[in-house]
Amino acid sequence: MTARAVRGPFDYARPDGVDVGSVVEVPFGRQRLRAVVTGLTDASEHRLKAPIRVLDVRIAPELVRLALWMADDVVSTRARCLELLLPPEGGERRRLWAERVGEPADRIARTTGVRLTANQRALLDRLPDWTGPDTAALRRLEARGLVRIEERTRPRRPDPPAVGPTADGPLPLNPDQAAAVDRLAAAPDGSRILLHGVTGSGKTEVYLQAARRVLDAGHAVLVLVPEIALTPQTVARFRRRLGETVAVLHSGLSRGERRDEWWRLHRGDARVCVGPMSAVFAPVRDLGLVIVDEEHDPAFKHDGDPRYDARRVAAWRATADGATLLVGSATPRPESWAALERVSLPRRADGRDLPPVELVDMRRTRTVLHPDVHRALVDARKAIVLLNRRGWATSLECADCGHAWECPNCDVSLVLHGGRRDPATADGDVPSGFTPLAPGGTLRCHHCGHRERPPTTCPECRSVSIGHHGLGTAQLAEQLPGHVFRLDADVTDRAGVLDRFGRAEEGILVGTQMIAKGHDFPDVGVGVVVDADATLRFPDFRGQERTFQLVAQLAGRAGRGGDRRAVGRVLVQTRAPSERALRHAAEHDAEGFLAGELERRAALGYPPYSTLVRVTCEHEDERRVDRTAMDLRLQLPRDALGPAAIFRRQGRYRRTLELRGPQRRATVDAVRRAVDAIVGRPEHRGVVLAIEVDPR
Repeated sequence: MTARAVRGPFDYARPDGVDVGSVVEVPFGRQRLRAVVTGLTDASEHRLKAPIRVLDVRIAPELVRLALWMADDVVSTRARCLELLLPPEGGERRRLWAERVGEPADRIARTTGVRLTANQRALLDRLPDWTGPDTAALRRLEARGLVRIEERTRPRRPDPPAVGPTADGPLPLNPDQAAAVDRLAAAPDGSRILLHGVTGSGKTEVYLQAARRVLDAGHAVLVLVPEIALTPQTVARFRRRLGETVAVLHSGLSRGERRDEWWRLHRGDARVCVGPMSAVFAPVRDLGLVIVDEEHDPAFKHDGDPRYDARRVAAWRATADGATLLVGSATPRPESWAALERVSLPRRADGRDLPPVELVDMRRTRTVLHPDVHRALVDARKAIVLLNRRGWATSLECADCGHAWECPNCDVSLVLHGGRRDPATADGDVPSGFTPLAPGGTLRCHHCGHRERPPTTCPECRSVSIGHHGLGTAQLAEQLPGHVFRLDADVTDRAGVLDRFGRAEEGILVGTQMIAKGHDFPDVGVGVVVDADATLRFPDFRGQERTFQLVAQLAGRAGRGGDRRAVGRVLVQTRAPSERALRHAAEHDAEGFLAGELERRAALGYPPYSTLVRVTCEHEDERRVDRTAMDLRLQLPRDALGPAAIFRRQGRYRRTLELRGPQRRATVDAVRRAVDAIVGRPEHRGVVLAIEVDPR
């Protein structure tokens, strides 16, 4: 079965110099494959082949142990987990480097009598430098003994270099921050600490000063952030403070940049690594501090196989190196709140109050924006508006027969993108329900990428009365007053949007949940959440948690910097103003919310008081996927749930099963045994099994 690929390990003869972590190229059937040495033995029952060659890279033994642990922890294969540790492909960039030998150009003629042209003097004065188009001229100077030229490796850097390690000095700490830094300095090896700080409390300054102490003690630092869009901001702060010892790893870099940054870390030239989820596998040795910023964010969970949680991997790495694990958030996960030692930052670093949050009852309002909200946005110089749905409209429907447009490959509605408002609809009076469809735009599937043009007539009844339901960020952006900056998954230059909004004198930033993630914008006077109830309607036990986090995080973007007397204002549009999550978010009461949430989960047996493991079976043939799901169900414990049908995606039928148990190890092992019991049966060939521990 495709999700249970070759697992290994396989025995080969050991060449001289090969040890655990060595990367070799081996014959495997008719193929030549890269392999990682995971163990050594003195004898084998088989006649062994030797590797074809030994590659010039070695993975640290502790990272090999990490991959083996992770394969077992998330029910994946060793090969897939080890692959995450290999260096990015690509070669070095080697260029000619020229430097002057002896005195500056203006002294050469006086002291040696050597005549120089104006061009030669300009070349000499520019050195040392990488050679440019005047290589021939430099070679002539080299022949005269005035220049030395050699080939060097020129690293590709993802960001402009910092001014220097002391470009920005440490900021003054308030008493809460100072206590937090001292507590981290005194923490025993292997401590696990939750830094619970309200939005704007100065968690980043605590990270920086703690990192400085760790570096001064000779250890390395790993810093994880939830989004690539946040990486440049964090890298800039760390590099200004700590200098060129900071490296960055993320998928947005070019292949050459990733390769060179990886090797800087591997060689120890860089001792601080900053990046999103995948940076947790960076080749950083001798860790003294592992930081997970915005630890509540679901972006730390990997979607593909292996379906690891970067927060859990970060904790393993901290434990393996005896480092301190420091996770920070204004809205921590219940799992972290229950398990970790807490250090609190209860006040904003600038001494300002948190902005008041008003729950705006939308039950009698027919427009997208409540009149009070619209007025607040008109009056605000800068504002942030959150709507957690991208696109123009969420669905299309025939008004006469009810036909809905769905993806031909997935059992989901197509989303309208690039639409425009019907000219007959008055400004500020757009109905929240059915709206006539204006020409233009594209219908897209958010799961498989299918696209088609919006219809002009209904294929079922030939009616031209076609309209759209629901509201996306693109449509909302058209209805907001003033200059609007939009940020969602459809925007490619996300870092650019954030930078332009941050520098703008006025405007509104509208977007999905990514606008509520750790951004620090001064002078934002108003924050708005549109349709705050959306996450409450998901069939997920984490619905309350996500709603609280989203509203509380967005509220934290308002009332920073600028006029200290203006604390900002946050308006939350809801049709359920009495919901517990919303009430606690409006009161900035994380402790009260988490206490109630943990009590509820304990009563219902949900994490952190249990472990969930989900197995999804996928195949184009519905009967085959049904048979596999039923056979798997027979192998699971009796209290397993399913199989249940979930929506078809990318032309593949899907069935899901779930097991919940009080002990993680026992629950995961039960699923592994069940999967292994049906692997290899001919009737299940081609069925994909996606196994996820602690599914999002």
